[in-house]
Amino acid sequence: MLNRAASYDELRSDFAWDIPERLNMATQACDEWAARAPSRTAIIDMTGPRRRDVSYGALREMAEMLATALVDQGVEPGDRVGVLRSQDPWCAAAHIAIWKLGAISVPLFKLFRADALNSRIQDSGLNLTITDADGAELLAQAKTAIKVLIPENGLPDFLTPTTDTGANDPAVLIYTSGTTGKPKGALHAHRVLTGHLPGVELSHDFLGQPGDVLWTPADWAWIGGLFDVLMPGLALGVPVVAARLPKFSVATCVDLIAATGIRNVFFPPTALRMLKADDAKIPGLRSVASGGEPLGAEMLAWGEQAMGLTINEFYGQTECNMVVSSCAALGPPQPGCAGRPVPGHRVAVIDDAGQLTNAEGDVAIARGSASMMLEYWQNPEETARKYRGDWMLTGDRGVIHDGTRGGYLQFVGRSDDVITSAGYRIGPGEIEDCLLTHPAVATAGVVGKPDSLRTEIVKAYIVLKDGADATPDTEQDIVNYVKSRLSAHSYPREITFVEALPMTVTGKVIRKDLKARAIKETQA
Repeated sequence: MLNRAASYDELRSDFAWDIPERLNMATQACDEWAARAPSRTAIIDMTGPRRRDVSYGALREMAEMLATALVDQGVEPGDRVGVLRSQDPWCAAAHIAIWKLGAISVPLFKLFRADALNSRIQDSGLNLTITDADGAELLAQAKTAIKVLIPENGLPDFLTPTTDTGANDPAVLIYTSGTTGKPKGALHAHRVLTGHLPGVELSHDFLGQPGDVLWTPADWAWIGGLFDVLMPGLALGVPVVAARLPKFSVATCVDLIAATGIRNVFFPPTALRMLKADDAKIPGLRSVASGGEPLGAEMLAWGEQAMGLTINEFYGQTECNMVVSSCAALGPPQPGCAGRPVPGHRVAVIDDAGQLTNAEGDVAIARGSASMMLEYWQNPEETARKYRGDWMLTGDRGVIHDGTRGGYLQFVGRSDDVITSAGYRIGPGEIEDCLLTHPAVATAGVVGKPDSLRTEIVKAYIVLKDGADATPDTEQDIVNYVKSRLSAHSYPREITFVEALPMTVTGKVIRKDLKARAIKETQA
C-alpha cells in the first residue's frame, strides 16, 4: 500500500516500484490473504436471494478446485482460457484459477453476441471458457466450437498449487476497441495488478482504510471492473461487492449501497449523470472515483452536495491503465483536468517528434509503467505503431498544465475515432464490418454523436443497396441485426441513410467529416 503523505510531491518523490522477479497474481489477490487471514471477507455476494460473505479461504478453495478441473481439461501454462461470467465469486475464482496454472485469462462480456464473441475466441485461440448456464447458451447460439466449464455443475474435490511465474510472464488478454478492423488484444503480465494499485488507492483517497467496502456497477469483463475494482480490492484486503445489475438503476444502486455498507465506489460518468438527473442522495460513502471522460465543475459540485465528498477523476486505457488520478485527500481537484500522474507512471504530452511540449499534443506514457501491456496479441505491426520512441501513445490529445495547475492533465479529445458511450470504448470498425454483412447495406460509416447522458451514442451513416428502401422498418431491422450479431451495447442508436459517404482516394471512409456532421446535427 502507498505510504500516506502530506502532499502529492512528497508521495511521488518517496515512491518506488517493489515488484519481485517471481510474481503470480493468484497469490497476490488471494493466496497471501488466505494464508494469514483465511476468514477475512473477500467478496460480499449479492447475486443470490440473500447476502453471502465469501472469505479469502473459501475463494482460494474455489480457485484451486477450478484449477484442478482446468488441468483435467488439458490446460497448460500459456494457454488462453475465457471467462464469460457477470459479477459473482466464481468470476473472481476463474481468473485466479487460470493465473495459478500460468495460463492466460481472457475476459468476455455477457452482452457480446455471435460476431463479437467469435472474433475474440478465434483471435486469442480459445478452446475453453469458464461460464455459467446463460453463458453456455450464449456460446451455443453463437455456434462457437468451444468447450465450456460451469463450476456450478461440480468440480474435483482436490486442490492444485500455484505455478511459479515471473512478473513479466503473460497473465491476462483484454480486448480493446480500435478504429479499424477487429479489436486488438492487449496482453498483460502478472505485474499489471501491482501497476494498478497506486492509482486505485489515490482515486479512493488512500483505499484500504478501516471499514472500506468497494463496488462498481461496471462489469468485471472490462479492465475498469477487473483491475480498477475487483483485483485491487482483493489484493488490498478490501471487501468487494458482487452484484448483477443487467441495467443500471438509480433505486437499485442506492439500495445496494445502503444494504451492504459500501463506502467506496467507481462510478462511470454515465452512472453519475443518471444519479444527478434523479437528484439521488447517497450518504455514507467515503470515496467516489470516476474515469472515462471529464466530469466538469458542475458534476463535481453536485458530488459535494449529494454525497458529501469530492469525486476523484482518473485516467488510463486498456493498454496502460490508472496512470493519472486526482486525490481529494491531497488537495482540491482542477475542474476539466483528470488529475496528476500517479506515482510510478510518467505521463506527458509530446509533439510529433516525440519531444515534451507545453502546448496541446499527444498524451503519452513512458515505457516502464507496471500497468503497461506487453504487446498487442500476435500483432507486431500494431504494437510498433502504438509507440513513438520511448513513449506509448494513448490516442488522446491533451495539455499538461504548469504553474497553478502543477502538472495536471487536461484532456482535449480523441486523436482517433474510438467512441466513448456510457463508459464503454467502442471501435467503429467492428460495427461497420457487421453492418456490411446486412443484406440491405452497401456501405457504412460509424462515428460517435455527442449525447448529454452517454457522452456519445453510436451513429451510423448508411448507403443502401439498390432495391432497399430507406424506411423506419429497414432502420429497425438493421439495429436488431447488429444487436443480435455483435453486442447489446454497441449497436447504432441513430441511423441516417445517405446517397454517398465521404471517401479518401483509397476508398476509406473519412470519419472526421461524418463526425463533423453528427456534431452539427446535435447543435441544430
